Amino acid sequence: MNAVTPSHTALLAVDVQRAFDEWEAAGRRRNNPPAITRIAELLTAFRDQGAQIFHIRHEGTRPNSSFRAGGTGYIVKDEAREMAGEPVIVKRVNSAFIGTDLETRLRGAGVKTLVICGATTNHCVETTTRMAGNLGFDACLVRDATWTYDRTGPDGEMHSAEDIYAMTLANLNGEFARIMSTAEIVGVPASV
Repeated sequence: MNAVTPSHTALLAVDVQRAFDEWEAAGRRRNNPPAITRIAELLTAFRDQGAQIFHIRHEGTRPNSSFRAGGTGYIVKDEAREMAGEPVIVKRVNSAFIGTDLETRLRGAGVKTLVICGATTNHCVETTTRMAGNLGFDACLVRDATWTYDRTGPDGEMHSAEDIYAMTLANLNGEFARIMSTAEIVGVPASV
């Protein structure tokens, strides 16, 4: 890995779950279709370097949540499935740090840098990234390994996934995180 020191770095794969496949099958439009491929590349690179990986799983608490434990949407996508020894942190809110032992595990392992990927850019990825920065970690958000969806604002105006994604990255850039590409992290050009 080019931009990070493997012994002090961990990858956080946030909410890479099948619920998002179900949303898309129901007609929700997203940006950045290659993101799951980039996530798989990051997982491979971290595994090859023996660097730490934490899988973050969202467990919905509302009865109609797409992420309810035991439901089909709760299951991790095949491309991001954890391997033996890779911890899974289950969260019930947007931040992977709230109500979990993630920070304790990271500090205990000497992690200084967090490479963050997953879904969605403007919800759990953004919240986790902001908190990582606020907690003093060197947060690196991998721009091509995250995605989001079109959303309707409070005034009824539709905002495109592309615009939401771009604004989220702009909001985080420099203050909460370094915004990087998969190629910058793993040191090889991302495949198409």
